[in-house]
Amino acid sequence: MTRPLVISDCDEVLLHMVAPFKAYVAECHGIDFVMKDNDFGKAMRYADDGRQVEGPEIWRMLNLFFDTEMYRQHPIVGAIEGINTLAEHADVVILTNLNDHRREARARQLADHGIHARVFTNQGPKGPALRAILDEYRPSRAVFIDDLPQHHASVGELTPAVHRLHLCGEPLLAPHIDCAHAAGHAHARIDAWPEALPWIMDTIKGEAA
Repeated sequence: MTRPLVISDCDEVLLHMVAPFKAYVAECHGIDFVMKDNDFGKAMRYADDGRQVEGPEIWRMLNLFFDTEMYRQHPIVGAIEGINTLAEHADVVILTNLNDHRREARARQLADHGIHARVFTNQGPKGPALRAILDEYRPSRAVFIDDLPQHHASVGELTPAVHRLHLCGEPLLAPHIDCAHAAGHAHARIDAWPEALPWIMDTIKGEAA
């Protein structure tokens, strides 16, 4: 009999990303990063004159961050213990929206923090990638964890039987992210691992309400 499967995002679910990115752009590029709503593209301004950082430059800095600054990322409270507890009861894989050439760096990064899990990279909506993972593992049941509502919508559309938990562990972002649960695309919204773990455990055991 196949085991349950947990498919988890990394950034803002297992490791902080925006907080260390904010520190990086301030320290190295003289940029203030302030989230006032859910538009990441409007959050960055040059500290010296207030000019908004435009899209191509934002992407350049994000790429620089993931190429050279991933060491700055640190775990969300409870994430390491939570995901490793789940690994005792289910297969656990990481589905992260990074370019494919960064897959090994992400796997090493997670291993350095004590998470030893297979890493899948993806670009764009996560539904197709998750469906391919399900085709390979054929789990008895599956739980998908992600911080972004659009990925829950994508997964729900293509694989509606997957249980979906919207979890954003970054306080800088959580208040500004549309709730996938409220929109009907996730089964629950829980932003803290100590509260999320019991829900996930009940779900992979088939005991969730």
